[in-house]
Amino acid sequence: MADLRFSDFTRGEQLRIAALTARLAKRGLADDGSGNVYTADLKARIERIENQARARKGK
Repeated sequence: MADLRFSDFTRGEQLRIAALTARLAKRGLADDGSGNVYTADLKARIERIENQARARKGK
């Protein structure tokens, strides 16, 4: 698989990834140390964006 650079993403994808990463950080800060914060939904959304960019780069 091809490695992705941040420049491989469109501007919209970059903004969405930045926003989702900020939301992940916010959830992490809300954790009380138990590790029970659910982040799989946001990680899956970021993975979908990465897969779109990877498919576009592979063309």
